[in-house]
Amino acid sequence: MSATAVTFADGSVTGRSVITRVQASPVGPIVVLEKTPFHPVDHTWPDQPGDSGSLIAGGSRVDVAEALMAAVSDEGDFAVGADIPVKRGAAGWTWLVGHRLTSDAPDWLTPGAEVSLEVDSNRRAGLSRGHTACHLASLALDLAVADLWRKDPGVDALGTPDFEGRANQSSRIHEDGSVDEYRLGKSLRKAGFDTETFAATLDEREARINTRLAAWVESAARSRIEADGPTIVDRRSWHCELPEGEAVILCGGTHATTLAEFSRISVMLDLSDPQLLVMTTTAAPAR
Repeated sequence: MSATAVTFADGSVTGRSVITRVQASPVGPIVVLEKTPFHPVDHTWPDQPGDSGSLIAGGSRVDVAEALMAAVSDEGDFAVGADIPVKRGAAGWTWLVGHRLTSDAPDWLTPGAEVSLEVDSNRRAGLSRGHTACHLASLALDLAVADLWRKDPGVDALGTPDFEGRANQSSRIHEDGSVDEYRLGKSLRKAGFDTETFAATLDEREARINTRLAAWVESAARSRIEADGPTIVDRRSWHCELPEGEAVILCGGTHATTLAEFSRISVMLDLSDPQLLVMTTTAAPAR
């Protein structure tokens, strides 16, 4: 068995492929194919949910609840999702995309059978906008707090002091938006970030972010994914040609193809807990 080839990086939402495995699992039946347009949720950094959709053969159809990472060890152990005991790409494992069904696998889903694959394209588009908006919001956040660093924390994809990389502890993407959490604790203060001034000027920082996001949406910049190879474990990166320069971020998710797909992106900053910044990003699609 070879690593699953994937086509979601070029925006594909349909395809045809041959089934290589149908596996029972604690989360339901898992179907593995040679090639798929389905984007799976990453088991180590589950920021973007996996695609949903259907597998089809003849007049029969079965629903896919979510695409998941799966892997088979050289010893033959099959694992899916959170049960995978190693990081993505680890040696000694073959890396796969598993398609979790919503019901028992019908008889026509057997290894060697060829099926058509259809991703829920509306959901995919919403998640792609959500992921692009999430990256843009993080870059705008870094710019909005760049003056609060007393030491060099390293730089982000635009050469700005990297608050995102230093403080982000979780990111959850949904259709047309995301929620990111940033830890503002002792380690960040030791790294040179002025948390007191940040808290005192929170509304001003939020306004700066939203002004920047509005300008970026107005620019209608190109957005794309570049992949080093065809399989699920090949490195992929998001590129966006912003007015400040091209931003490049390693990313396994899906994205909008242009910022013209948005009518608006905005954020809200919540510092109810003085040691935890919550940034809620909301995107409105272009009509």
